[in-house]
Amino acid sequence: MIIGLTGSMAAGKGTIADFLIQRGFQHYSVEYFLIQELKKRGMIVNKDNLNGVYKEMQVENGKEYVIDTLYELAKKTGKDSVIESLNCVEEIELLKLKQNCFIVALDAAAHIRYERAMNKESEAGMMSLDEFLEAEDREKVMECVKLADFAIINEGTIAELKVKLSEAIEKFEGKEKRPSWDEYFMEICKAVAKRATCDRGKSGCVIVKDKRLLVTGYVGSPKGIPHCDEVGHQMKTIVHEDGTRTQHCVRTTHAEQNAICQAAMVGIPIDGGILYCKMTPCSTCAKMIINAGIKKVICEKKYHAGKESEELFSQARIEIEFLEDTIEQYKNQ
Repeated sequence: MIIGLTGSMAAGKGTIADFLIQRGFQHYSVEYFLIQELKKRGMIVNKDNLNGVYKEMQVENGKEYVIDTLYELAKKTGKDSVIESLNCVEEIELLKLKQNCFIVALDAAAHIRYERAMNKESEAGMMSLDEFLEAEDREKVMECVKLADFAIINEGTIAELKVKLSEAIEKFEGKEKRPSWDEYFMEICKAVAKRATCDRGKSGCVIVKDKRLLVTGYVGSPKGIPHCDEVGHQMKTIVHEDGTRTQHCVRTTHAEQNAICQAAMVGIPIDGGILYCKMTPCSTCAKMIINAGIKKVICEKKYHAGKESEELFSQARIEIEFLEDTIEQYKNQ
């Protein structure tokens, strides 16, 4: 098995490579290959020279030269191998044509990746958030991610990342169908929801723009306030105009609200973004979504009392889409 690694800046590609090395994989890197070439030529190792020698090799030997060379080196060992630093669509497309080759992509919300970069002693750590995002050719990154056989959202612990890697390898062996973008981001919602602290309609939310995962949020009490899981629910009965009554836990902040607040806190623009969530947002969340400039809302299921929100979105000309034509069921609905 030969695994190629691609993905966004500070998403954890190096950590994944280390995991695979620990499992006995041979390690190869496009960047390291180019660095060695620069050293042979007595040239300074910097971004411009790396790009220059890479283009020169392609002109002299063809676009497939670097990836073919690394593939042949990996193949000769007869062992499982990992090839890191795949940042070119052509490289990934060529590698995918090779026998027993698979691509893994790493990604995470922008603010999480920025914090990781800040914690490293590197040039990236000296950047502002805007500079960090500008340094990343997001369109190019997402074209690479789109070609991956398996995508990993690395926003949790090292142990969780190892589990996801194991799942990826198992899926390679079974060659399961790759999810659509909506399925991909909804699966992230479900993973985020596991952090929720209220078991009524336990849900998560992610906000995306240009296929970039911007922020995440899950149901939980405001900072410093006890959680439902700790002290129980704070229930209130709402009497509606038609006389019907509904039960609501008001101890927590909803996943959609927390995602929008997270964006505001770290300064990430979400205007024009797409919001993914478990079910139709409540009317309060709907108003926040409208004012935040979200252009589309994608829900896994419908909320039993979601009519008002749907009307608000319609008036604001915000598209709402449901992946399943079913109503979410939960305790004391």
